Amino acid sequence: MSIENNSTIEQSRNTPKGDAKSLPKGWVETTLGEVGRVVTGKTPSKNNPDDWGDKYDFITPSEIGGNNKYIYNTPRKLSDIGFERFSRMILPENSIIVTCIGSDMGKVVLNKYKALTNQQINSIIVNEDNYFDFIYYLLKNAYRILRRNAEGSGSTMPILNKGNFENLSFTIPKSLEEQKAIAQILTAFDDKIELLQAQNKTLETTAQTIFKEWFGKYQIGDELPEGWRVGRLGEEFNITIGRTPPRKEKEWFSNTPIGKKWISIKDIGNSGAYISNTAEYLTNKAIERFNIPIIPKNTTILSFKMTVGKLTITTEDMLSNEAIAHLKLKQNTVLSSEFIYLYLQDLDFNALGSTSSIVTAINSTMIKYLEFLMPEKNILLQFDELIKPIFDKIYNNTTQIQTLKQTRDTLLPKLMSGQLRVDEFKERAV
Repeated sequence: MSIENNSTIEQSRNTPKGDAKSLPKGWVETTLGEVGRVVTGKTPSKNNPDDWGDKYDFITPSEIGGNNKYIYNTPRKLSDIGFERFSRMILPENSIIVTCIGSDMGKVVLNKYKALTNQQINSIIVNEDNYFDFIYYLLKNAYRILRRNAEGSGSTMPILNKGNFENLSFTIPKSLEEQKAIAQILTAFDDKIELLQAQNKTLETTAQTIFKEWFGKYQIGDELPEGWRVGRLGEEFNITIGRTPPRKEKEWFSNTPIGKKWISIKDIGNSGAYISNTAEYLTNKAIERFNIPIIPKNTTILSFKMTVGKLTITTEDMLSNEAIAHLKLKQNTVLSSEFIYLYLQDLDFNALGSTSSIVTAINSTMIKYLEFLMPEKNILLQFDELIKPIFDKIYNNTTQIQTLKQTRDTLLPKLMSGQLRVDEFKERAV
């Protein structure tokens, strides 16, 4: 579905026109159409296969994650022919890309390189009077505004067309220098987050390399060293499955920190080795009413429906939906959550009980009886001693990332509204 020519949406502004006295000093009211050129993308036709190639990113909502500021190296790309055919829609680097339809509504990223988007995305090529990073953060803070205007379309699916997107009204600093100063404060947080995330990827790769060096030479069915054996997950772990309260009864769910964090497969996809953040919470009443299993801290969890084989380790007591299994360590086991996390990461889930090329579900019984190689006790203890400092560093980085995100997200609405000015922030930071 295209968002370019949907004329059923009412024209609206996100804020009413007020008098200048209500604006922060030096700020003006403007529209998105006035801060740059708005472009709606388009998908190349199947009739023109030469449009596809390996040079220029083609961006759709599914490629836009919730955690990354920049998007690049997408799965599908354009050729030079496609680039020329869609030249008027090609986005230069540092354009603001905003998803404007359906459940993906309001996701915002910057493109690192020249790119084309599909028709479900509106983008802003920011003009020289405004700073692209500031406009990026302005829209990161505008999810509710985008959603509210999209839901006023009269369509069953939220949709924000190009005309209404251009007419959304915001107050911003008139001074380019103030825009840059605000953006630099927030960028400092994102740069630190990105650095820690990159460190975690390197650390996890190191851990996986060590694991394969220690255990990768043996497979189930091979002659094993003395003291090794084939075990089953159900022998070493108490395995529980999450639950979802009735979705129509909204009182059980929250987007704010009430009750406990409730993990979805999407949340696992947005995490690394450790998960510290979820999009939703379940209330304490929901936990009690529906007997939701609590996942202890430092438990490896595994997705086994829809998207099979996604893994992470909990950083606190948490909950999950019914598509996720919890591998709770038994008291008498010598295994660690880190060992089984690394083992299962290297497992081919497509080989489990399916004749299709992609497994979309396995069941809890299969998980309990899933076989794995159980090394000799002393070898396991030596491995854990070697690997623990690596996972401790990943855990500490994950905790620091969460703190940085919380601080950034607290500052974001204050800086974007003028409630907190740059000079005031600098005074507080001293």
